[in-house]
Amino acid sequence: MAIKVGVLHVNDTRPFKKQSINVVWLKRDLRLSDHAPLQQAMCSSLPVLLLYIVEPELLGDPHYDIRHWRFVHQSIEDMNCQLADVTVTVLSGSALECFEQLNQYWQLTTIWSHQEVGLGVTFDRDLLIKQWCTENKVTWSEFETGAVRRGITNRLDWDKSWQKTMRATISPIDTLRVHWLRPQPDKLELLPVFKAPLAWRATDTHFQSGGTANAWRVLNSFFQERGQSYAFHLSSPDLSRLACSRMSAYLAWGNISLREFYQTVLANWDQKGWRKSLIALSSRLHWHCHFVQKFESECSIEYQPLNRAYGSFTYKNDDSALQHFEAWKTGYTGYPMVDACMRALHKTGYVNFRMRAMLVSFLCHHLQLDWRWGAPHLARLFLDFEPGIHYAQFQMQSGMTGINTLRIYNPVKQSQEKDPDGIFIREYVPELAELPNELIHTPWLLTPMEQAMYQVQLGVDYPKPIVDIVETGRVARDVLWRWQKSGAVRKEGARILARHVQVKSR
Repeated sequence: MAIKVGVLHVNDTRPFKKQSINVVWLKRDLRLSDHAPLQQAMCSSLPVLLLYIVEPELLGDPHYDIRHWRFVHQSIEDMNCQLADVTVTVLSGSALECFEQLNQYWQLTTIWSHQEVGLGVTFDRDLLIKQWCTENKVTWSEFETGAVRRGITNRLDWDKSWQKTMRATISPIDTLRVHWLRPQPDKLELLPVFKAPLAWRATDTHFQSGGTANAWRVLNSFFQERGQSYAFHLSSPDLSRLACSRMSAYLAWGNISLREFYQTVLANWDQKGWRKSLIALSSRLHWHCHFVQKFESECSIEYQPLNRAYGSFTYKNDDSALQHFEAWKTGYTGYPMVDACMRALHKTGYVNFRMRAMLVSFLCHHLQLDWRWGAPHLARLFLDFEPGIHYAQFQMQSGMTGINTLRIYNPVKQSQEKDPDGIFIREYVPELAELPNELIHTPWLLTPMEQAMYQVQLGVDYPKPIVDIVETGRVARDVLWRWQKSGAVRKEGARILARHVQVKSR
């Protein structure tokens, strides 16, 4: 008996029934544990596509650098190693274009993702995706990131909510239970599949490597050996590189959740001799969400001061300002600790919190340059760039909030107190390596004979200071205190406190 085989001809007008699928859209949550979208995927009766999109809008954004995309690539490769017989589908193009193309070959039913507390460019993208989902009858379910709550107008009981979220039981995720979509090669050929360039796949041992396996390796090493002196060494630019948790990049890109980190801290709470360090660490995990929440609730601080009364604050904007900015960016200001920190960032993507604050203070207070000049530059250098923390901290350290204590850092004092033996300076400003400890912090005081003795010619081998920090510090204090005491700044300060400071219900 002959069997008829149905063939779909090019001119066939009969409707083609597409397969319905769901999508887990990965952003800054590159892990397979404590992941609400993946939790939903386990319950899906439809095939699930695990998706990451390499967006040109972010590749070209001034906040991002190859170091970030290399970390993302490493994170996705780590996820692929953990998955059994499926891999993350990585597409290239705007999110809108990618979802439109996916919807041509499958019927998208539901998209699951975490809410992204990102830059203006990602917020605008999400608005477009939300509109597209509505028009195409696709459900988009977003889940909170950490304990950050979207749409709140004050911090009433926010701390209680944070504790509840961080202490909640972590439900295990079995990726073998997910009905994964495994796109056929012919379908993949029709999609803008992204192939990581060689630069993304290259290894640079000066930087931390991405991925959940590396995240847990680093965290475990902290509790096994490195972290007991955390509270005592976290301000040292040299010792902090070992004593600090070094988890910030893994949190920023979601290789581990903040809840997983916090619960690991609690599990080690009773270690003998660790109490002071663990108290200091747990408080910083709390502040992590506090700053991200501030950015979520007032994302305009990417572009304008948190305290709007500073909108008319003036900065230098002449030829010397551009020259000073270039010296700051490249680490040639003539102040060894400033230069060492900037060069360390270029080389490794990391310096500790205090040195980051000093860099911002030097830019905004001593050089009198606009904080908006420096924010994208440091974002490009920080391997752990987290938009919410970055902009909230930049506003605070530059003195644009009107509610925080003004901190005008003296880079010489920081250098002498936090790197007294010049270990950090010698590593990252090697042209000063031969100077004795008493001179390495202030090389401009070298006499001509000392310059010849130590083979350091000021203005040739190492620059002379580009500003006099005694004078610039005095000017900055006068100007900033005058502004902070003004009625307009204080009025705005009251608004900020009402919106962003934690209060408890009665």
